[in-house]
Amino acid sequence: MDFINDIIKSISSSPGVYQFKDEKGDIIYIGKAKNLKKRVSSYFNKNKFDSNKTKVLVKKIVDIKTIKVESEMDALLLENVLIKKHQPKYNVQLKDDKTYPWICIKNEPFSRINYTRKVLKDGSKYFGPYHSVTLVKYIINFLNNTFQLRNCSHDLKKTNSGNAKYKSEVEYYIGNCKGCCQGEVTEDEYKNRIDAAIHVLKGNVNDLVKELRKEMKLLSLDFKYEEAQLIKNTVSELENYQAKSAVVSSTISNVDVFSIEEDHSYAFVNYLKVVNGAICQSRMIEIKKKLEEQQSSLLEMVIADVLQNAPEEFKELILPFELDVTYNYKVTIPQKGDKKKLLDLSRKNAYLYMKEKHKNEAIKNPEKHTERILNTIKEDLKLKDLPERMECFDNSNFQGKEPVSACVVFVNAKPAKKEYRHYNIKTVKGPDDFASMEEVVFRRYKRLIEEKKPLPQLIVLDGGKGQLSSAMKSIKSLGLKNKVAVISIAKKLEEIYYPEDQYPLYLDKKSETLKIIQYMRNEAHRFGIKHHRSKRIKSTLQSELTNIKGIGPKTMTYLIKNHKTIKNIRLLSMADLEKTVGKHKAVLIFKHFHEKNK
Repeated sequence: MDFINDIIKSISSSPGVYQFKDEKGDIIYIGKAKNLKKRVSSYFNKNKFDSNKTKVLVKKIVDIKTIKVESEMDALLLENVLIKKHQPKYNVQLKDDKTYPWICIKNEPFSRINYTRKVLKDGSKYFGPYHSVTLVKYIINFLNNTFQLRNCSHDLKKTNSGNAKYKSEVEYYIGNCKGCCQGEVTEDEYKNRIDAAIHVLKGNVNDLVKELRKEMKLLSLDFKYEEAQLIKNTVSELENYQAKSAVVSSTISNVDVFSIEEDHSYAFVNYLKVVNGAICQSRMIEIKKKLEEQQSSLLEMVIADVLQNAPEEFKELILPFELDVTYNYKVTIPQKGDKKKLLDLSRKNAYLYMKEKHKNEAIKNPEKHTERILNTIKEDLKLKDLPERMECFDNSNFQGKEPVSACVVFVNAKPAKKEYRHYNIKTVKGPDDFASMEEVVFRRYKRLIEEKKPLPQLIVLDGGKGQLSSAMKSIKSLGLKNKVAVISIAKKLEEIYYPEDQYPLYLDKKSETLKIIQYMRNEAHRFGIKHHRSKRIKSTLQSELTNIKGIGPKTMTYLIKNHKTIKNIRLLSMADLEKTVGKHKAVLIFKHFHEKNK
């Protein structure tokens, strides 16, 4: 540690990038900072870390290297490059852009347009990345046909253009070759076609259409109607292409939109590029989190990555919140209007992508789905432990009589019905829900402790503060306070109450956590009502049958078991009763019901 402290003393306070190395000399983490000295020192001045992973990382650091840069933006870009190069163990990794297709305009005479998955520093121009190869092929085909670009593989250097051997090509005679090989198109004329295609790829269709309309008008005035018609056809194709773009607003010119959604393991960033009011590019970036990184740092990393691969710099950024980085262009955090609607659209894209990923994970790997749900519950309810086992209690009574309680058990967020339990309240007289809750909680966990069975990580009570306070009396007397989390859910507003906290927690009505708590509460209510109904019916039957002199408990139990209700017993004929309980008892029962109704 003394060696590390000496290194920290020598670090400057300028912006830059820091690299942590382990005992093997491998880079295990790379970060950026406005103030290198302050940021690096923060790792070694903490008594408590945000996560165990960070604690493990710090223990492994044996050397620190720093690189100073001029600005925090330079630090952000350099960090992104170094992470991609070294791929440190504790850094988040962006989904590799090489998996996405790009449109490439080759750096060659009479440039061709094709698609690639590799962006090279070869002087060619790259546009993208796009989310679909089908879309890329459609755009390339559209540009080739609209601007009559070549798609052959000939090497058209100045010395080769017009070479006699190309004149025998079949492609030329059937019209697929546009005449570049035969020397029928000059390089300057062809460059104009490529420039027009670049305008389309950048989303500047309106400007190009205006220029073409001017040219068409001049050709018409010069009586060159056939050439004017060709340009008119091109304009129609461009307008048709533009109509297929998602137009968001005529008031928004050129903006780049970023939004972010996250779960406990991943972050999902949606990027939209808008040119002249239309979305010309949409992209999803998926990030696997490593050290419980903040949303802001993840978003900064994605922006740097997109910026490095962009064909031109941003003019305006639309973001969901402020970032620490000072950018060289306008940054907007919209609160209303068209830009806010655009940001909401991007957020929706990210949210739907995340939901779709969760759905696919659940199909492919149910264990990961369960882990995600349990982590969500843990985070939403601020629990210490993963709630692999949860138990929920509900009380029932009928006009203050026959009080019962039900306990349902959920393991890995799913009902474990074999472990459900009924409780007949023994010590409470009358309709006292609070005292009933205190009794049943005490009985339940006293027995689990005595039998050395696993305790739940979370206890859920149906009711408000009163039920919670009563249950906590039993929890404290059993020595389980701070060992088991206890909450209650009140029905009216579905608020969640915690012990010794006067303010309830309100969960999103659509959240998975609330839905699972509601499911547990409803299961406990259903299970309790079923038991209560059964007990009430049995009690009613017994009270009716005990009025018959000469009928004992065994006969009553036998009749209840076989005929269920008083109505069914009353409808039995004398012959049926004789078969069931014998002639003597049949006469007593038959007389009781039929003489009573006379």
